[in-house]
Amino acid sequence: MKKLFLLMSLATSLCFAQVQDAPKRAEGEGPFPQLIIRGVTLINSTGAPPLGPVDIVVKQNRIAEVRQVGYPGVPIDPRRRPVANPGDKELECTGMYLMPGFVDMHGHIGGRAQGTPSEYVFKLWLGHGITTIREPGSGNGIDWTLNHKKKSWNNEITAPRIMAYTTFGQGSREGIHTAEAARNWVRENAKKGADGIKFFGAAPEVFRAALDENKKLGLRSACHHAQLEVARMNVLATAKAGLTSMEHWYGLPEALFSDRTLQDYSSDYNYNNEQHRFEEAGNLWKQAAEPGSDKWYQVMDELLKLDFTLDPTFNIYDANRDLMRARTAEWHEEYTLPSLWRFYGPSRMSHGSYWLNWGTEQEIKWKENYRLWMRFVNEYKNKGGRVTTGSDNGFIYQLYGFGYIRELELLRESGFHPLEVIQSATIKGAEALGLDKEIGSVEVGKLADFVITTENPLSNFSTLYGTGAIKVDDNNEVVRVGGVRYTVKDGIVYDAPQLLKDVRQIVKDAKEKENFEIKQPGIK
Repeated sequence: MKKLFLLMSLATSLCFAQVQDAPKRAEGEGPFPQLIIRGVTLINSTGAPPLGPVDIVVKQNRIAEVRQVGYPGVPIDPRRRPVANPGDKELECTGMYLMPGFVDMHGHIGGRAQGTPSEYVFKLWLGHGITTIREPGSGNGIDWTLNHKKKSWNNEITAPRIMAYTTFGQGSREGIHTAEAARNWVRENAKKGADGIKFFGAAPEVFRAALDENKKLGLRSACHHAQLEVARMNVLATAKAGLTSMEHWYGLPEALFSDRTLQDYSSDYNYNNEQHRFEEAGNLWKQAAEPGSDKWYQVMDELLKLDFTLDPTFNIYDANRDLMRARTAEWHEEYTLPSLWRFYGPSRMSHGSYWLNWGTEQEIKWKENYRLWMRFVNEYKNKGGRVTTGSDNGFIYQLYGFGYIRELELLRESGFHPLEVIQSATIKGAEALGLDKEIGSVEVGKLADFVITTENPLSNFSTLYGTGAIKVDDNNEVVRVGGVRYTVKDGIVYDAPQLLKDVRQIVKDAKEKENFEIKQPGIK
C-alpha cells in the first residue's frame, strides 16, 4: 500500500503541480431577464427523437418554456412564438440543432508538467460544448480546485461547472495505512467541501473503510483500479464496498477472470516501465471470461444491481490501437501548446508517453482489446446500466475538448445509437454526479446548459470537432462545416468559435515565444 501511495503521489506531483489561475470572465453574454432561442431542432436526452422547430425560453439561468412553433419546411407563424420584451435577448438559430450541455466525467484541469494554463483548458472545453466537468483527483490541490469550482458556479470565470474529487490520501505525508486513518481522512475531505474521492487502490481494509465512510457522508467516488492493488480488490469488490463509478477499464477484466486470479505478467515485467504496463494491458481482455458466458453476465448483473457507473474513457487509449492517427490529428498544429506536445512525446518518465517501441503487434492486440471492452460496455448499457462520457485528456495525444468529441465517436463505434451517445454525454453524467434534477436534459425548471450546432451531430459526430468536418459543396469545392456555434452555460451565451480563436492565439503566442514548430518524434 505504501508503494502504491508513493507512486500515485509522485505521478500527481509530476503531472498536476498547480497551474495558473483562470482570469476573471471577459467572455459570454447574459444571463438575461429572458433569452429566447429561436427555431432550433431539439435533440434531447429523454429518449425522444429530434423535434423542431422549437423556441426555448430561458429566464435568467432557468429553462422557462420549450415551445413547438411549427413544422419542417413550413414558414413559422409569428403568432405561435414566445414574445420578446425590451431588454430580452433573441438568438436566431433557425435550422440549427440544440442539445443539453455536455458533461465530461473525467476532466483533469491540466498540470504544470503539461504547461497548460487553466484558461486554455477551460476554453477548449466550453468551445466544444462541455458545460460541466468532474475533476477526478484535483491534482492542482483541493484548495485550488474548490476555489475554481466556486468561481465557475458563480460564473466569475469562463469555465464549465466544476465538481471536485480528491485523490485518496492527498495531503497525507505518510500515507494511510489503517481503517481509522482512512475514515478520518474521508471526513476531513468532506469538511473541505470536496464532492467525492478518486481512488487508485488501497489495502482492502483501508479501501473498504474509506468507501464506507464516504458513502455515509453522501459523497460519490471513482476509481482507476491500478495494477498494484487490483488483485486484492477488483471492480466487483469495490462496487460491493460502495464505489459508485469506475474509470477506464482497469479492474473489470480482473473481475471476469475464470481460469486465473492474476494478469499473465511476463517474467521481466516492471510496472514502472509504462511500455510494459500498457503493452501487456493490451492482452488483458483476452484473459477474461468469454463474452456471453455465465461469468460474463454474472459480473455484469451484479454491477447492474449496484447501480454502478462505467466511465470508459475509450478515447484516452485510442492511440494504443493507432498511434499515428492520434499523433497526427489535424488540430495539434493550431491547438496544442509546445509544452503539451513535448509532454506527449516518447519518454521513459512522462506518464502516458510510453512509445518506446510501439508498432503493429501492439496495435493489433489493442484492437482486439477494444472489441471485447466495447462489447461489455454496450451490453451493460443495453441491460439498463449507466455509461457516462469522460475524456481524461491532456495525455497520450488526446487534447482537451477534441478528445471528448472522439469519445462520442467511440461510443458510437461500441454500438450505441447516436441518441444513446447523447444520453451518455448528458443525462447519464448528470445522474452519476447527482445533478440530474438540475442539468442533463432540456426540461422546464432545469439550468440553461445547451450545445447549439449548425450541423446535425446525429449524422456525423465529427462535425462537433472545433476544426469541423470536411464536406464537398455543390460547386465541387472542399469546405469545412460544423463545430459548436454557441455554448450556453447557466444562461450565459458563449460564442464557441471565438473561444477557440482565443485558444489558437494562446498557442500562437507560445510558439512565437519559443520559435517552436511541431515535428514528429525522431525527426530533426
